[in-house]
Amino acid sequence: MKIYRFRYRKKIITGVLKEDVLFPIKGSVFKDFKIEDSAIPVGEVKLLPPVSPSKIVCLGRNYQEHAEELGNDIPTEPLIFLKPPSAIVGPDQAIIYPAMSQRVDYEGELAIIIKKKVKNLKEEEAWTDYVLGYSCFNDVTARDLQLKDGQFTRAKSFDTFAPFGPCLVTDLNLEGLHLKTFLNGKLVQSGNTRNMIFPVPFLLRYISSIMTLEPGDIIATGTPAGVGPMEPGDRIEIQIEGIGTLSNVVKKIDMRR
Repeated sequence: MKIYRFRYRKKIITGVLKEDVLFPIKGSVFKDFKIEDSAIPVGEVKLLPPVSPSKIVCLGRNYQEHAEELGNDIPTEPLIFLKPPSAIVGPDQAIIYPAMSQRVDYEGELAIIIKKKVKNLKEEEAWTDYVLGYSCFNDVTARDLQLKDGQFTRAKSFDTFAPFGPCLVTDLNLEGLHLKTFLNGKLVQSGNTRNMIFPVPFLLRYISSIMTLEPGDIIATGTPAGVGPMEPGDRIEIQIEGIGTLSNVVKKIDMRR
């Protein structure tokens, strides 16, 4: 099932896609809901980020080739960091190039959306019970600031540095999912979830042993090799089979105005 969050006639609605038509849901997407009969054409809506999280938990160096291309050691345990919810933008919204950075990189990733509150997820518990669905994510990074600061917060946290969407998919087999990133139509990243160092079930248990995960929270599972810079005017597209394509343009704004 593909679930979209969108604006239609000044209202924010969550709906299920069937063919090229959206059907609004009644109830919470995190609980039991009913699909209404009224139909809304996709061409009449503005897509929004699929959920509004309380936090975004990201994985660093979760693909060996990416760690190697940046000259980093392969981690022996997950390297996690946070992005603020204020960084989120949806499909077709602009990524704003910050004035204080000279290099802004794309990082295409698979995102996990949490369904219900979880803390200390046990081995014997079914991890899928806590997952609402999956989506595309771009962990935009001011690479020069990351290297300058020696840590991730400033480089990862600018407004618009967390493009997310276009939808969430509830029923997706994570075994061998292909992930591709295109910069102005050119393939620049090609990875597969089977090459994650730490798979999704392990990540859920590990992260929930550190912090409580709330409904709507996002786990961005790391990026494969091929990260690189974007410039104002570029279009970046993250494509994951079974989900779709997240597309955003890069813009620079004169903050002195």
